[in-house]
Amino acid sequence: MNSPTALNKRGTKIEKWGQKFDSQKELDFYERFILKQVNPDHVSVHPHFVLAEKKLISQGASINSIRYTPDFVIYDDFMHILHVYDVKNSFGPYGIDNGNKLTFRLFAMHTGVPVEAVVVRRHDFKAACIGVTKQLNLTGKAKTPKPIVRNDVFYNWKEATNY
Repeated sequence: MNSPTALNKRGTKIEKWGQKFDSQKELDFYERFILKQVNPDHVSVHPHFVLAEKKLISQGASINSIRYTPDFVIYDDFMHILHVYDVKNSFGPYGIDNGNKLTFRLFAMHTGVPVEAVVVRRHDFKAACIGVTKQLNLTGKAKTPKPIVRNDVFYNWKEATNY
């Protein structure tokens, strides 16, 4: 039996605030935690990032580019990236599959800023940076990241790398 993946659990698309959202959870996160707290000029909804250009290979064949479209990007006053959010159903394989993890790692390598996976809850949200490593513990085994719980976006993404 195949394990569930993020690809086969898509929500219903919604249009509101002049934007298109991929799901109700995504819209809820935008309305509750971004729209009310962040200057609209400092938010991008579904911006496109090219992580690797299209490449021609032998005998006229080509490899398509690798692109990533996060749900939201929040910038500071100087338009430096503060947060890159990707709204998910969970932190397990149901919400974040191996393809997501690889894309998040490529994005972080390309921009120097990791993707924060977000799970929206009733009064707050959980956030965890996916693919970011810290020093190993004394036994030599890496610990599983523990998501932080927030009700605002005014924190440094490094807080979401708790181990």
